[in-house]
Amino acid sequence: MAHFDLLVIGTGSGNSIVDDRFSHLKVAIAEKWLFGGTCLNVGCIPTKMLVYPAEVAHSSADSAHLNLATSFDGVDWNGLSHRIFDRIDAIEEDGRDYRTNRLDNVTVFPEHIHFTGRNSAQTASGDTLTFDRVVIATGSSPTPLKASGLDWDRVDTENYPVKTSNSIMRMPELPRSLVIVGSGFIAVEFAHIFASLGVDVTVLARGNRLLGNHDRDVSDAFTRQFTKNVNVRFGVEVESVDVADGVSLTLTETGRAQDADTSAVEAQLMLVAVGRTRSTHALNAGALGAQTDGDRLVVDEHQRVLSNGEPLDGVWALGDVCSEHMLKHVANAEARTVQHNILVDLGVETTPASTDHSVIPAAVFSHPQIGTVGATEEQLRAEGVDYVSSTCEYGGVAFGWALNEPGFAKVLAHRTTKRILGAHVVGAQAASLVQLFVQAMAFDIPADQMARGQMWIHPALTEVVENALLGLEFGDG
Repeated sequence: MAHFDLLVIGTGSGNSIVDDRFSHLKVAIAEKWLFGGTCLNVGCIPTKMLVYPAEVAHSSADSAHLNLATSFDGVDWNGLSHRIFDRIDAIEEDGRDYRTNRLDNVTVFPEHIHFTGRNSAQTASGDTLTFDRVVIATGSSPTPLKASGLDWDRVDTENYPVKTSNSIMRMPELPRSLVIVGSGFIAVEFAHIFASLGVDVTVLARGNRLLGNHDRDVSDAFTRQFTKNVNVRFGVEVESVDVADGVSLTLTETGRAQDADTSAVEAQLMLVAVGRTRSTHALNAGALGAQTDGDRLVVDEHQRVLSNGEPLDGVWALGDVCSEHMLKHVANAEARTVQHNILVDLGVETTPASTDHSVIPAAVFSHPQIGTVGATEEQLRAEGVDYVSSTCEYGGVAFGWALNEPGFAKVLAHRTTKRILGAHVVGAQAASLVQLFVQAMAFDIPADQMARGQMWIHPALTEVVENALLGLEFGDG
């Protein structure tokens, strides 16, 4: 039985924990999958490396609004795939090799591990180990779709025409047709990618709009624009799947949209994108004494895992497995907190750190693009907050004239304090533009000071943010 000073489970953001300050410790790292986790291998990075070519293809196919006659003539899918994954796979391999072969104090267990007690665990192959401290960073995985005829154990395998985000980007060739089940950001990003690259895409949404958790103005605007390019069926769910030379889906109404089209859908390939489930079920967290809320490990502000409301000494968690915000940049921030607090436990640092979850931005890299931070207008109404709202259309600024396409920036602020409570951008460069609002919120800059306390480049698209801020009417004369 081997004993370790520190056990780290998961090598997404968890892989950043151990640096040279831990060189005097005996460390175990358990990873049954790919080093770098979801973001590097099947998530944020490869999808965005596909989104940009897709956006170029989309612009080439649809440039009449700019008085141009251009066309999209096809994609070298094999070349594009190699450009993306040759780079990503090399990073994964180097990260694995570094941890496995180049650090004398680190032992890598390339397999599943589960807890057997408060300070003990067992690997899938039967090795038992004990530890003084543990970091749980096991992330999340695609949520299974429950439908008759669908063999989930075969999903993502080579000859089965049903995929998740874990395998859809590594197809040897593009399908002629693709049906996507889901209406969240994963579904609409992949729909944009494949539709722009020439695939006949159909999206199946349970509700009456896409991205239903976003601000209603954002969701409505996105749905209007997105459906101009991609076929979407609203108010339907999958009842059964027939897998034979592609897929044939039988649909049923959800009752959440009028005139739902439940006729059968056939496609060469199917992508399931109905959400993500935290990877806690096989950890046997109960043996550790960990407190859970559904599939989520419960932690305090210091990322310490709780047990009956009290922190477990020497047990931390980070990322999707414990966070309500399943985003890579959140996981990275939480990893920094965990790393610091382990060093506090070791006596290297003195003051515990906490993770600030008060200002968390997010983006949707589809067409149109979305950037968002803070509260939606619906949330503020429900909470009875006294707020003011302002929206500036892209067409209201000079660079928007150049783009000649829809978009807007919307800002919500407290009527009295003038602090920004939420901001939402839809359109070109939205993920970058929203960062201006994020900065103001993070550093507690009032909206009026943000608007007038700096010069704004003219005629940059950032003027849409400036004008949205200037449009806030606080009623103070």
